[in-house]
Amino acid sequence: MEKENKSFLDSILYYGDNEEITVKKLLEFLTNPSKYKEELADFVYNRLCERYIKPFEMLNQNNNSSEIKPKLRLGFSTMANMCLLIETLQSFKEGLKDSNQISENLFKKFFQENEQILGKNNSSNFYKNIRCGILHQGETTDGWRINNKFENPIDSKEKTINAQEFLKAMEKILCKYKKDLKEDEALFKNAIIKIEFIIENCKK
Repeated sequence: MEKENKSFLDSILYYGDNEEITVKKLLEFLTNPSKYKEELADFVYNRLCERYIKPFEMLNQNNNSSEIKPKLRLGFSTMANMCLLIETLQSFKEGLKDSNQISENLFKKFFQENEQILGKNNSSNFYKNIRCGILHQGETTDGWRINNKFENPIDSKEKTINAQEFLKAMEKILCKYKKDLKEDEALFKNAIIKIEFIIENCKK
């Protein structure tokens, strides 16, 4: 039992540049969330950025190098991960254990809250034809395309997604969320609830 407990406490929840956040360290932060607000906000940002943003930034840098090699088409994989990030981020904002049966509503809220960065878009179209299309059909639907020749992250008129621009927009949204976590008490409390769910999942 003691060995199992030690293994649980040593579970790594974020591993970055010269930094490792384990369950044990996170529980230490949670003993006094107000004192460790900056560390907790950084943890959430770093965990999401490491999982969803950085891999594609690195792949894009490698893909755009001058070295002669076959080019990778990263748009589809990028958008699959961006859809995961949207749902995860919105779950943090609302302190949800999971998004079962409410994912469409989360996408609607996400686009409403980030209209300034992503522009005014029909979230239902994005949810149905991008998120559900990729997740359930392995492709976008209803004529939507992932095509980087258009300038905006989303062009509802042309039914296109510029995956690289969408990735950049999502990084801006994550940075804003980290800042908001340190200033908005209600948002911070919801993030703590989500963090507690993450820790609980490590026990199973």
